[in-house]
Amino acid sequence: MDVNERIKAVLAAHPIVLFMKGTPQFPMCGFSARAAQALRESHATFETVNVLADPEIRAALPHYANWPTFPQLFIQGELIGGCDIVEDLKASGELVRMVSDVAGESHA
Repeated sequence: MDVNERIKAVLAAHPIVLFMKGTPQFPMCGFSARAAQALRESHATFETVNVLADPEIRAALPHYANWPTFPQLFIQGELIGGCDIVEDLKASGELVRMVSDVAGESHA
């Protein structure tokens, strides 16, 4: 399986995926830590991929997603963005709505 197929498989298997440096418990960069924290505070159930542990994905994902930096948040297979976008969505309340929609819950 080539690296793009591996990325597609991860995105297909999990509705919310954060590609980050490190893990939520042991983030290896401040931006990744902040993005993971925003997701936790939004009560998201999410998969993470530590790009530092997988050099192939780290090299390929910026081209795959057309996004140059990490972290990268995907919801339902679509790139949402990086740390600043995730934090802006959380501040506006939109991130809670997005993760609730994925979970099939309604907060209306």
